[in-house]
Amino acid sequence: MNDGYFMPLLGLGTSAPKLVKSEVEKAVMRAIDVGYRHIDSAYIYQNEEEIGRAIQIKLADGTMKRGDLFLTTKTLNYEKAGLEQMDSNVNSVFFPVLPGEDPIPEDTHGNITFDTVDLFITWEALEKCKDAGLTKSIGVSNFNHKQLEKNLNKLGLKYKPVCNQVECHPYLNQSKLLEFCKSKDILLIAYAPLGSDLRKKWVKKENLVLLQDPVLNAIAEKHWQTPAQVALCYQLQQGVVALAKSFIEKRIKGNFQVFEFQLTPEDMECLDGLNRNIHYFDYGKFAHHPDYPFHEEY
Repeated sequence: MNDGYFMPLLGLGTSAPKLVKSEVEKAVMRAIDVGYRHIDSAYIYQNEEEIGRAIQIKLADGTMKRGDLFLTTKTLNYEKAGLEQMDSNVNSVFFPVLPGEDPIPEDTHGNITFDTVDLFITWEALEKCKDAGLTKSIGVSNFNHKQLEKNLNKLGLKYKPVCNQVECHPYLNQSKLLEFCKSKDILLIAYAPLGSDLRKKWVKKENLVLLQDPVLNAIAEKHWQTPAQVALCYQLQQGVVALAKSFIEKRIKGNFQVFEFQLTPEDMECLDGLNRNIHYFDYGKFAHHPDYPFHEEY
C-alpha cells in the first residue's frame, strides 16, 4: 500500500446479517486454518465480537501470530447517510488484541476490544486514529473518482487513502475506477467479487447470476476450476484485492486455492467482455443524498 504496509490479496468477507453469530466465529477459525490472513469486518455487521474471539483462539493455539493477520473494519457516517445513530460507543469494538494479553479486554457491553487494527475505513477523525497508533492504515469505501480526487485535494490532508473498497466483479469490472486508483497509488478492493445471492433483500432481483454465466463457466471448465475461483483469479491478476465471503468450509478452502492456477490473456479479455455495469447492491434509498457516489460513471 502507499503507506508502506502490505495487504494480503485475498480476504474473507464477514457480512452475514441472517447467520447465527456462532457460525461466523467458526468460519473465521476455519479460514485462518486454511491460510487466510486477511479478515474484513465492519461495525454495522454486528459480529465483531465473534470475529475477535475467533482470532484470539487462533492466536492462543499458535496457528498464527498477530503480525501475520491483516484485519479491516469499517464505520459509517450515520449523520451524513441520514440514518439514526445506532450507538454512541461506536468505537468500542474495533481495536484488535495483540498476542499475549490476558485476560481479553472487554468494553462495558461485553464486547471484545482491540489495541490496533490494520485498516480502518472512514476519514478525518481517522487521521487522528493513525497518529495515535490505533490503526496502521486508513482507506475509503464506495468512493467514485471525483470523491477520491476531492479527498486527495483536501486542504491539510495528512494521509492519502491506501484503498477504495467497492463492489467489483466481471459484471461490474470497475475498469475506469481501477485505472484511476492505480494512477493515484490507491489499491482497489473488491467486495462481492462473486456477485451476490439474489435472495438477499438488499440485492436487485432483476440481475443475472454471475456464477451461472456461460463464459465464466467455460473458462472454469477449461482450467478445471470452479466459476468462483475464476472470478477471484480475475481480480487478483489485475492487482485487485478480493474479499471472498463464504461460511461453508468446502467453499472457504476452494476459494483459497485460487493461487494454484493462472488465467491466460485471452481468458482475461473474455472476462473483461462480460462487463454490464451491473450493481448487485441496491443503495437507491440514499440516491437523494448529495454525496451519493453512484450517479457518476465511475
